[in-house]
Amino acid sequence: MELWQRLYAMVWIALVEFLLVMTGTAFPATRIYLTPAHVGLGAAIIWFAYGNFSGLLASRVPGRVKRIAKSTFRLSIWAAAIGALMGALLLAGLKDALPILGITPYNVFQLFHAIVAFAIITQAAAAAIGYDMWEEREWEKETQPGEVPPNPNVPGPKIQKA
Repeated sequence: MELWQRLYAMVWIALVEFLLVMTGTAFPATRIYLTPAHVGLGAAIIWFAYGNFSGLLASRVPGRVKRIAKSTFRLSIWAAAIGALMGALLLAGLKDALPILGITPYNVFQLFHAIVAFAIITQAAAAAIGYDMWEEREWEKETQPGEVPPNPNVPGPKIQKA
C-alpha cells in the first residue's frame, strides 16, 4: 500500500471507529461484540499512525505535514492510554464510582477519549491532504478569485465558476 493510500486509510478507519461507538450506544446489546472490534481498530490506528509518520519522515514532504503526522501518532497513544484506563475501571466495576454532581472519573475519561479521537481524525485528514497536495504540487499554481479549477486528471470543462 502506497503512503498516500495509508494516509487516507487511517481517516476511514477512524470514521469506522466512530460508527462502532455510535452503534454500541444505540444498541447496547451489541457492545459485547463491538468492544473487541473497537480495541482492534484502535490498535490499527496506532499502527497506521506510526507507519504514516515513519513514511512521511523518510520523505521530503514539508515539515508541517511531518509535525501533523507526529502529533497524530502521539494522540493515538493517548487515546489508547485513556481507553485502557476506562477498560480498567469497567473491569474493576468502578464505572459509576465516585460521582461528583453526577459525573464520575469514568465520564471524564470518556470525554477526553472522545476529544482525542476527534483530534486524531482531523489531524489524519490534514496529513493526508497536505501530503496529497505536496505530491501533486498543487500549491504551485494560484487560482483566480471565484474560480474552481477542474481536476487535471479528469476530462471536462476548463474553468468552473463557484
